[in-house]
Amino acid sequence: MRRKDREVKDIREILQIVEKAKILHLGLFDGEYPYVVPLHYGYEYAEEKQEFIFYMHSAKEGHKLDLIAQNPNVCAELECDIELISGGEIPCAYGSAYASLIGKGHAEIVKNVEEKIKGLKLFMRNQTGREFAMDERMASSVAVLKVTVPQFTAKARRNPRPENSQTQTGGHKDDGTVKKTV
Repeated sequence: MRRKDREVKDIREILQIVEKAKILHLGLFDGEYPYVVPLHYGYEYAEEKQEFIFYMHSAKEGHKLDLIAQNPNVCAELECDIELISGGEIPCAYGSAYASLIGKGHAEIVKNVEEKIKGLKLFMRNQTGREFAMDERMASSVAVLKVTVPQFTAKARRNPRPENSQTQTGGHKDDGTVKKTV
């Protein structure tokens, strides 16, 4: 990592990034070009192995499943806390606050019904904050992807002046400048 001053090493902070992000960008191999797909996810952190295990659901057929079958090596990226840092009247002084994780790993299509149910429960808990009952019928209606990420790094750039920030979605500040909130 080039910007060591932004590296996040504390696993508690890294877990907070993963908890807040909600969308995982999964990078797959697709011939000459990468193929990146945004997905909602559930996860667990295997502390003994120091690896993340992400679960996503999908239709039972499609391009991403074909690509995983051809090459299970993947890249996973998540980000949160995105804010525009204003540079005022100096365009090159603008920047962005963020927190992110990027990792390398492998994907598989889960076949075991109990693991599919486990993955779907983790998915729903992460996306909604609630526990849901899942059964074999529900699990059999979708494909469940498992992405194991043993190699990852995290970094963050905090906003030094939050009063001059703009985040990703709509709104206006009282002074007439655009203020966006996530």
